[in-house]
Amino acid sequence: MPRTIQIVLLTITVLSVTFTMEGRQVVHAADQTAPSSLALPDLIQEALARNPELVAARKQWEAATNRIAQARSLDDPTLSVHLWNFPQNFNVMQTQNTIFGLSQNLPFPGKLALKSEIASRSAEMTEQALRAKERELVARLKGAYYDLFLAHKAIQIHHEQAELLRQFIEIANAKFRAGKGSQADVLKAQVELSLLHQQLPVLEQSRETTAALLNTILDRELRSPFGIPQEPALTPLDTTIDDLHRLALNGRPELKAAELAIRQSEQSRALAQRQYYPDFNVMFQRFQNFQANDGFGAYVAMTVPFSFWTKSKYDAGVQEAAASVAAAQAQQHRLENMTRFQVNDLLAKLRASEQVARLYHTTILPQAVQNLEAARAGYRAGTGGFLDLIDTQRAWRGFQQEYYRALVERANRLAELEQVIGTDLNGS
Repeated sequence: MPRTIQIVLLTITVLSVTFTMEGRQVVHAADQTAPSSLALPDLIQEALARNPELVAARKQWEAATNRIAQARSLDDPTLSVHLWNFPQNFNVMQTQNTIFGLSQNLPFPGKLALKSEIASRSAEMTEQALRAKERELVARLKGAYYDLFLAHKAIQIHHEQAELLRQFIEIANAKFRAGKGSQADVLKAQVELSLLHQQLPVLEQSRETTAALLNTILDRELRSPFGIPQEPALTPLDTTIDDLHRLALNGRPELKAAELAIRQSEQSRALAQRQYYPDFNVMFQRFQNFQANDGFGAYVAMTVPFSFWTKSKYDAGVQEAAASVAAAQAQQHRLENMTRFQVNDLLAKLRASEQVARLYHTTILPQAVQNLEAARAGYRAGTGGFLDLIDTQRAWRGFQQEYYRALVERANRLAELEQVIGTDLNGS
């Protein structure tokens, strides 16, 4: 009768461990309080507000925006004073002629407007670079977050397996005391437990390294504590491949920047063509004459860009601008092709990881639990060996780890896919 009670208690213990496959956290007897949960949306908001890379990108956008007013402004006017016919004693008050002039350089109509448009396109491209940096940072943050979840889960599985091995040691000891087992089984279980304990420092180091990376992204102290990351969702992604292509081609910041680069190059070509037209210099003058009537004057000058010895310079400028337009168009086409490939590739990897995770969750892990219980019962009944029990325990631990790896792999691929298309998806 006591043995029957002990078997029931052990069965309940094993089943309680299997509950962790449903995502429940295990609080060990040594823990006084359960650790707090670490919400990913809160970390994303913090990273977007504090990350130094984004701060620098925002300042670059601000700097580019302030170049627009500079580009559409005229050059500074020039104030001049001309003194003519100094007397021999250099008395300025007796100078025969004093001319005060105010001159202004005036570019040919349309040049300043084109320069302003070029600066505006540059500022818009800088803004899209900021948006792309934000999407990249969010993807990196999610990757570090899910890696931290996996590190915590590996340590949790380690503790569960260690507890299970302690139960095996108790079973082996009980059989040995009853004369139905060998001391070798007890030693094997103790060796297996020792080998398991050797893995704990490596797992803890991995957790600390991942946490430090997450703190770096958040611009925190490297050793700032974290709660327990939440398990990634396994929500099916119901967006079709055509919809993903459309979202990416319309919403990816890099593609928007490529389109703006084409427009900027076209405006630069228009400006290069305007260089064939002259610029002007206009001056208004005031004459003050010694012992004579004062007067006013005007002066107008213009450049001659169409002279035969300077025309080749402007021809080269137009050809350069045309080549820049063609290069920007080719770059946009390349980026569109790469975007379509990345969407297809990441979606295929995401679906493969999702299938693996579901297979482990619905089939492999439940079967592994049944095998473990059968091996334990067989060993107690004397119909199975202790090595079979250890092997099934190792297999179960390995299957748990593979399940969570597949879950994190799927979450990472989804984060990368969201970066490529430039928006969040319903499978997040």
